[in-house]
Amino acid sequence: MHLEKIKKDLQSLANPEKARLLQGFFKTGKGEYGEGDIFLGIMVPQQREIAKRYKDLSLNDIQQLLKSKIHEHRLTSLFILIDNYQKADQITKEEIFKFYLKNTKNINNWDLIDLSAPKIVGHYLLDKPRDILYKLAKSKSLWEKRISILATAQFIRNNQFEDTLRISEILLNDSHDLIHKGVGWMLREVGKKDRKVEESFLKKHYKIMPRTMLRYAIEKFPEGKRKFYMKK
Repeated sequence: MHLEKIKKDLQSLANPEKARLLQGFFKTGKGEYGEGDIFLGIMVPQQREIAKRYKDLSLNDIQQLLKSKIHEHRLTSLFILIDNYQKADQITKEEIFKFYLKNTKNINNWDLIDLSAPKIVGHYLLDKPRDILYKLAKSKSLWEKRISILATAQFIRNNQFEDTLRISEILLNDSHDLIHKGVGWMLREVGKKDRKVEESFLKKHYKIMPRTMLRYAIEKFPEGKRKFYMKK
């Protein structure tokens, strides 16, 4: 009953005009990274409000929403999952963490990952071994690779940079633009905390880094330093 009601509530907020814009923005065309993704055209704050209303949704119902081809179903289910994780005891946190990793094939667009991976995967691994991230970084799945680097945002906030740098090295030669952007973004976040650490990485790798990755990484640098790195 809850599952059908949340779908109905989301459908009531559908905006066809905005949906068309989002279909293009998230590259849903044939052969694009978001191929087959369907949008209702609902803004993120509205989805967060719906998620609050259905915070008691069971993992089984969350699973069903995550399997949906409708983007807002998946994102709203992740907002519920994040809220449940943040309020959970350690045993339930572990259950949610494992549930998340079992569903990576359904967490399959960059916004879904960026809004959830740091808060669930990154947070859970803060005080634990991080081998799983290296497995994800070497996956054939674009989305698992993005999860591996975005999860480290949580580590960076806690002044832990080693995994971000090591995973960035693994992904350095990846061919996909979404990985270039994700790695560059996390390197930039490292630089906000400790510019010397970021520059040490850049001096070692900037000559072979994809241009998009490098541009993202040095976005906050002074103009002169940006020009130096972009010359390569």
